[in-house]
Amino acid sequence: MIIKSVVMLLIFMVPLISIIAGLASSAWTLIGLFILSGLGMAGIGMCVMHDAIHGAHSKHKWFNKLMENTINLIGSNRDMWRMQHNVLHHSYTNIEDHDDDINAPFFLRFSPHAPLNKLHRYQHLYAWIFYGQMTIAWLTFKDFLNLEKFKTLGLIQSKKEYRKYLFRLILWKLIFFFVVLVLPIIYSGFSAGMVVLAFFVMQFVTGLCLSIVFQAAHVMPNMDFPLPNDEGVIENDRMAHQLYTTSNFAQKSKMLFWLLGGLTNQIEHHLFPNISHVHYRELAPIVKRTALEFNLPYHENGSFLSTVFKHFSMLKNLGRGEAVK
Repeated sequence: MIIKSVVMLLIFMVPLISIIAGLASSAWTLIGLFILSGLGMAGIGMCVMHDAIHGAHSKHKWFNKLMENTINLIGSNRDMWRMQHNVLHHSYTNIEDHDDDINAPFFLRFSPHAPLNKLHRYQHLYAWIFYGQMTIAWLTFKDFLNLEKFKTLGLIQSKKEYRKYLFRLILWKLIFFFVVLVLPIIYSGFSAGMVVLAFFVMQFVTGLCLSIVFQAAHVMPNMDFPLPNDEGVIENDRMAHQLYTTSNFAQKSKMLFWLLGGLTNQIEHHLFPNISHVHYRELAPIVKRTALEFNLPYHENGSFLSTVFKHFSMLKNLGRGEAVK
């Protein structure tokens, strides 16, 4: 975990330092350095922050808290992520109106229980463009919208707490934009327009990578999207619920496992989020054997490319209102 954390932080920071130092010799080099830094952003999110915010990066609480803050370095926000991901996504996986990861805007439909409109018929074609905008949304407006939503939901319970979160949001985003956008405009030797273009390419690549990894775990043809009964109760217990609503992919690829922070093994992560992802490959055979022993599903979606194709098919089915689980 320490080695991986250092590597991902360097992949994020070294290209930016090179740009600010004026070492980009051409527009293509500038764009390439921004993309490399963006891949470092994704790596920090998946390999460093994600474990830390679940308390799984280290056995030391102070170190986990330190590593949690790496999400602030890449333009998102620790407090908002914890509420959206740890509380809503992990507690209510694939439950309509509760899991924030499938609560899509009107032009996307990630759940068979969401309202269907005419636009959705083409979402399997255009969704990828919006996936590329994911980090832009985080950087600009989504964290602020979430702040208001979480206040309404009661996850933020006092004005003092709200003001604290708002101050942190604004401060860290100003720092991010100053370092990643303003300093390169001033010192890179390229025009502001060229730097902004390279920045948007960076964000598109990063957003696309992150979105595909997130969606591959839950918005898939073999997933359940359970609804609560009249008493507001979900039928299965937590462990069984996660097995019905989560899937793994690219199980044979050690490289992807390393690069994606173990998120190829989302089942193990959802069952044991407090365990470091470096152990998931060893846990997987035990989890699979136990699930099958108790007649519970253990969803695997093959290679990364086949998983992307299955997600494409799922978007198409959802967009046409065809029968899915």
